[in-house]
Amino acid sequence: MIEKEMVVQEFSEELTLTRKVLMGVPADQLDWTPHEKSMSLGQLATHLAQLPGWTGPVLQESGLNLAELDEEALAPRSQGPKGILELFDKLAADAQKALEKVRESAMEDPWTLQSGETEIFTRPRWAVFRQVVMNHIVHHRAQLGLYLRLLDLPVPPTYGPTADHPQG
Repeated sequence: MIEKEMVVQEFSEELTLTRKVLMGVPADQLDWTPHEKSMSLGQLATHLAQLPGWTGPVLQESGLNLAELDEEALAPRSQGPKGILELFDKLAADAQKALEKVRESAMEDPWTLQSGETEIFTRPRWAVFRQVVMNHIVHHRAQLGLYLRLLDLPVPPTYGPTADHPQG
């Protein structure tokens, strides 16, 4: 059994760090991309801001069918730095409330991801929350940090100092 309080605290810390990195997104570089196959800076930042929104479905539903998603509605569209932060703040607050409300025993319940009739996986809800929400946030936050570095913009500290913030 996981200890819910530890997960709540860790998630809160990850959201705080993520907001710090999102605050570094410049309005005049939203269309910039490091490679033709990469998302633009604005798309990446918006996608990162959207990720806390997966918390509710993971904690409150028994699964998700990708075939039923409206991909167009989910596509990241940059709203500018202010809009990105507002979106993140709203979804992060909703996510924290959902996590605080979920029963600890419910975190062991199975959660299934499927595409049409094909099951992709079934795992305990806590494992899905960790991978699909928390690890996904950390992954894209690191990408965003790299984008900032490639643009020669300050990279905020997350787990320790950066060249721009040697004291952390």
